[in-house]
Amino acid sequence: MGQFFKFVFASCLGVILASIAVTLIGSLVIGRMVAKENASVDIKPNSVLELKFNEPIPERTNNLPQDFSDFKTEKTLGLHDIVDAIEAAKEDDNIKGIFLNINGASGGQSTKSVIRDALIDFKESGKFIISYAKYYTQGDYYLASVADKVYLNPVGEFDFRGFGAQITFFKNMLDKLGVNMQVFYAGKFKGASEPYRRTNLSEANRLQIREYINSLYAVYLQNISESRGVSVAELEAIADEMKIREPEDALANKLVDVLGYYDEAISEMKVRVGLEDDDKLKKVSLGKYAKGVTSSGKLSIKDKIAIVYAEGGIGLGEGDPGSIGDEKYMKILRKIRNDDKIKAVVLRVNSGGGSALASDNIWREMSLIKETGKPVVVSMGDVAASGGYYISCGADKIYAEESTITGSIGVVGAIPSTQKLMNEELGITFDTVKTGPFANGMSLVYDMSEEEKAITTEGIKNIYEIFLKRVAEGRGMTRDAVNEIAQGRVWVGPKAKEIGLVDEIGGLDDAIETAKELAGLEKYRTKEYPIIKEPIEQLIEDLMGEKDTRAIQASIVKKEFKEFYPYYDKIKKLQDFKGIQMRMPFEVEVQY
Repeated sequence: MGQFFKFVFASCLGVILASIAVTLIGSLVIGRMVAKENASVDIKPNSVLELKFNEPIPERTNNLPQDFSDFKTEKTLGLHDIVDAIEAAKEDDNIKGIFLNINGASGGQSTKSVIRDALIDFKESGKFIISYAKYYTQGDYYLASVADKVYLNPVGEFDFRGFGAQITFFKNMLDKLGVNMQVFYAGKFKGASEPYRRTNLSEANRLQIREYINSLYAVYLQNISESRGVSVAELEAIADEMKIREPEDALANKLVDVLGYYDEAISEMKVRVGLEDDDKLKKVSLGKYAKGVTSSGKLSIKDKIAIVYAEGGIGLGEGDPGSIGDEKYMKILRKIRNDDKIKAVVLRVNSGGGSALASDNIWREMSLIKETGKPVVVSMGDVAASGGYYISCGADKIYAEESTITGSIGVVGAIPSTQKLMNEELGITFDTVKTGPFANGMSLVYDMSEEEKAITTEGIKNIYEIFLKRVAEGRGMTRDAVNEIAQGRVWVGPKAKEIGLVDEIGGLDDAIETAKELAGLEKYRTKEYPIIKEPIEQLIEDLMGEKDTRAIQASIVKKEFKEFYPYYDKIKKLQDFKGIQMRMPFEVEVQY
């Protein structure tokens, strides 16, 4: 028996020592990777800042689902760190110009507009911007059009054909499977449920999509017109008549300056920085350059403005990176509320909404911050609609970008029934015993009764009324006035300002400046939330079981399915719906 206990003790001790060793090694690996990640870069004289934008562009650096199959040495820069880096390069004597080496730039039009404005500001220093691409998408060209010289590969392609929207509908598929999607909604423009109950767009939804893409297209054309010296009418004709069919057409229509190869663009930049043709052009990536850029302010300044980035879908629980989990954000906002050094809050929103309950929980925490006397200012990104607008509407002041999509004040709910699938297709039947007509709840294997439908409809209407009340109180409007512009309809920034949903057209810097003024601050520094973990830390946390492994699963599926991943993601989101939803009336794939 004594020998047995010796073996047991030795085994336990071995496990403990192994665990300690693994922890120490893991900590060492993480430390080295983080140190390497954060190491500053020595910028050589006569360098060129290379911008590619071929990664997703979150609002906050690394605030997105991580690709755990590829540990990059550079962070995925957020929009505002990108702008800070470009602004720093403008004043950096070692940076002589910018090379836009674009191939499928990420981000919506508001995101690209913010970067585009930073590039235009950079040019005021007298430094050059050269753009090169084998293939320009319309989104790529929106950025490239600010360049001093635009290169297109002589056998490349140039896409310029106008904006279009494509919506995917699942109703026929669900019908064939025997799944009855029982849909409830408030707001005639609230089309989030249309892919599951229709096979095409309703006229109301078609109207609002047409109006919103026309608004975005008008901004797009106007900005390119100003940069390239080609009238809006000419640009419209080029797109409508599909005049750009060969690279030579882009040159003839003054949309590019040179049909040349990559090395020829490099040679021109060598000349511009004073190098010989045999010399090597010193290029520094945006990610490396940004390591040496800080903009939060001096640590000796005690007064702070909190910047809270709320991007992605709104849901219950902690949420994944790049999403807005109500539990996580409630903790963040409570911490801010109780921190006497934080004098004001800027909420940067880039969200099409999600759970109504989660949205209301976050709205309440924002309201409690206001009750302490701390000013709350909202800055909207590409989209701040439905639940994204719900969490914004109580702010002291709201800024939207010129191309922000907002509004969508409406509610939707959906309960699938698999009764036909189970009974007729699979031969599975169910029976019940219950104490009353509603005792079993709303089952997924039975169609809803008329009474259950009536109860659900009443719940949807009640949530819609709460939404109207929140907006009315936050915006100083009557319930009926809000209802007139609500109905689930989306609006683009300038129109949203006209009807009273936002106060000003501007960006994050404008919102921070307003927060500073409302708080009566002269000096301040910023503190950004949420706190973002390094990818390796996030992976270890997930693998150790502290959270579920959905992020890892999504990373694997996205890598394998590539362009088909969005369809998988839509089905997955439907599966994850919990309770009544405040979502965008559509998920549009704008082709630009």
